Parts: sequence; C-alpha cells; structure tokens
Amino acid sequence: MRHFALALSALSILFSADAALADKRVAFVVGNGNYKNVDPLPNPPIDAKAMASALRNVGFDVIEGSNLTRDGMTEKLLDFGRKAQGADVAVFFYAGHGISVNNINYLLPTDANLKSEMDVKLGAAINVETTLDQTMGDARVKLVFLDACRDNPFAAKIRSSGSATRSVAVSSGLAEMKSGEGTLIAFATSPGQTALDGKSGSNSPFTRALLNNITTPGAEIQQAMTKVRAQVQEETNKGQLPWGHTNLIGAVYLNPDVQAQVAVAAASPTATMPAAATAGSDVELEFWRSIKDSNRTEELNAYISMYPNGQFKPLALARIAALQEAATAPRNAAPGVDKAVFTEEANQLTEDKIGLDKVKRRDVQRRLNGLGFDTKATGAFDAPTRVVIQRWQAARGYPTSGYLNKVQHAALLTEVVALQEEPAPAPKPVQPVRRQVQQQAYEEAPPVRRSAPAQQAAPAVDPALPGRFIGGVVGGFLNR
Repeated sequence: MRHFALALSALSILFSADAALADKRVAFVVGNGNYKNVDPLPNPPIDAKAMASALRNVGFDVIEGSNLTRDGMTEKLLDFGRKAQGADVAVFFYAGHGISVNNINYLLPTDANLKSEMDVKLGAAINVETTLDQTMGDARVKLVFLDACRDNPFAAKIRSSGSATRSVAVSSGLAEMKSGEGTLIAFATSPGQTALDGKSGSNSPFTRALLNNITTPGAEIQQAMTKVRAQVQEETNKGQLPWGHTNLIGAVYLNPDVQAQVAVAAASPTATMPAAATAGSDVELEFWRSIKDSNRTEELNAYISMYPNGQFKPLALARIAALQEAATAPRNAAPGVDKAVFTEEANQLTEDKIGLDKVKRRDVQRRLNGLGFDTKATGAFDAPTRVVIQRWQAARGYPTSGYLNKVQHAALLTEVVALQEEPAPAPKPVQPVRRQVQQQAYEEAPPVRRSAPAQQAAPAVDPALPGRFIGGVVGGFLNR
C-alpha cells in the first residue's frame, strides 16, 4: 500500500506541473499621467499600481508600467504579446488619455504631441483594436478595461488640421467597440462621453469600482461588472455610467470562492448538484484549478462529491493519497528552520516580500539545480522555473504553489550551497622575493637633492609587473 501511495504521489506531482502550465494568467497594466505636452493626470499611475497588485494576488503574471513613452509602451506590449500566447485568461488594463479619431480608438503615450490626423496614424498614438488583436488574440478569455475616456486634449488641433474636402471626426471620449468571441470590453463611461479622473492622489471612480468587485471571492466577471456600473453611477451622482460589450462563453471567475463551494458540498454531499456543476463545464474547470494544489483533503473531497464523474477525479484521488502519505511520514526540518514551512502558504505576494532581485533569483535556481531539480539559472522565474519550484515543494512536503515565502526560502538556503558558474582564473601572485628586493633597493637609495622645484617624475614600474594582473523601432506594426 505504501508503494502504491508513493506512486500516486509521483503521479500527482507530474500532473500538478502540467496543470500549472495550463492555467496561464497574464495581464498588461499601464497608467499614463505625466504627459509632456498637455496637463498631467494625477491618478492613472496610482490606478495602475493598485490594479497590478490586485491581479497578482489572484495569480496573474503582470506586465506593469507607469508614465510610458511610445517606445516604452511598445516594449511592454511586445512582452505582453509573447506571454499572452495561449493564455487561459488575458487582462488588458489602461488608465490615462485615450482619443477617438474617425471612430478608431487610440491610447496616448506620455510623449504624444498630436497636431493632425497624420500624427495619429503614423504612430504617435496606440491603435487599440490592432493592439488587442496582436497581443491577446490567442488567449481563451480576454478581459479589456479602458479607464481612458478623459477629455481629448488634442481635439482642437486635430480638427483644425482637416482639409476643405475632408473633415476629421474627433470625439470627446472613445468610440464604441464590439467584442469578439471570448472577450469582454469595459469602458469607464459610455461611448463619446468623458469620465472623471477622481480626487488627486486616489483612484478614479471606475478603477475603484473594478478593484472593489472583479477580484471578490466567488464573483463571476459579468455579475461583477453589473456592480461596477452601479457603484460608479452612485459615486458620481449618475454623472458617469460605465459601458461594456461582452461575448464571453461560460462563467469567468478571477477569484473562485473555494470555501463556499466546499461548505455546500460538506453540508449535503449526496445532494443533487445544480445544472452548472456538470462534468466538463467551465465551473468544474475553475473549481479544479482553485484546489488542485491544495493541502486540505476536505477541499479535494468536496470536488469529488460535486463531480463524482469529473474529468479530474483521478488526480484528486492521487492528491489525497499523497497528502495522506505525507501526513503519516515524519516531518523533520533542518536545525534552525521554522516548521511553519510545512503549512504556510506561498503566492506572488509572499514572494514579493522576500525582495528577490535578479541575482537572488539566480541563486535560488542554482540551489535547485544543486538538489537535482534542473532549471536554467536565468534570474527570471518563468513558467518552467515555477514548475521546478513546485516539484521541490512537493518533494519536501511543503504547500505546492510554485511561489516562495520567507520560511521556504530560508529552508532552501539551508539545504545546499548554490552551484556557481566556473570562476575566472585567479591572478598569479607577485613573487615575494622580487617585492623584497624592490623594497630594499628603495630603502637603501640615497636621497635626491634638488636645487630648484621640478615636476615630480612618474614612479618607475617594473615592466614585468603589469602583465601579472587581470585588470522599437518596433512600434510601427502595432498601428498598421
């Protein structure tokens, strides 16, 4: 039985790694406020920072930026586009100035200086529709939040640039956009209207409502957006009503409420489940993703009770067997290591608190290599590294999340010294005999007598001694 449990444990680790790679969440979060050619906006950078933190807390890999120029935005968008390929959920959040010219929406970098429609089209602004298609077109679920409906500061200049035979349609806010399959688009206010930036030093009404609702445990995203609209309308005395268009297929949860689902299953494990709780549904998939790395057998048993024929039932049983095996095995941490390492959960937030810079992340990767958990020492915790961390956690009986906390990091430091890169050859030591002779010659030399001031001569150097020592433009395609 013991060997069977161990086999199940190994199987669980392998499938957990695959599932972790499959559950891919990526977000682009940028707030532009420090504009060089128009009055600054105080709140977008604050909005972006708060949104990035909220999304990281629910498992997103966030590409974040504030006060970006055209080149800076292009760099972040390219990074987002690479990471969003094949993502399960991709989020695009932008706060700052946005404009609509001839019913095409654009986002404005901080160095934008728009004097005509040609400036807009030749790359001084970011075409929203083209950008979304290029960066997150492959994602299964696409959520777009644009807090960019402030008044257009370049409207008068662009309108005046139109010719006598062709006028330029410049809207006060953003133009209406239609969402494709699997997409939700949300504007801070209705098409053609302007939104409020809020009090200086705080969040805008739209971003504040998003933060209050979209990551609430158990909140389905379309229901959350209904609450967002209600909150903004109430806060602005009906002066602003967010607008959106959705073409989502199935329910989407940024933060599933596992505890509520466990409580339902525990209270009535044999009860008939609602139609939504059918094997293979989006709800089942979200439920499994939220508990697949859990160390609580009651949560895994709740999944089996809710989905007795579920597609992940074998994995749930294997995970339960592994936990039971770990519970009966002795737990001995190394001397001086906090035993909370066996119970304390880890996530992006706990890892951020460690303060791992690139050098320290590379140190972690080398230590894992030294323990036989092969990974590349790049200094970046990419998806393969997360899987390796998860394998190390599972092998030690720690909570398996793929992220570190302080006690886990401290435990890793006690295990093995990091494998270092091949050191450079050490400099050859200077022979002590030569040094002694030189020193003696210096001490015995008679003093030099000078009758008049003269420039100090450079000290003599032994010719043998020196040899003994080792001394975007990429953005155009986004606007095609």
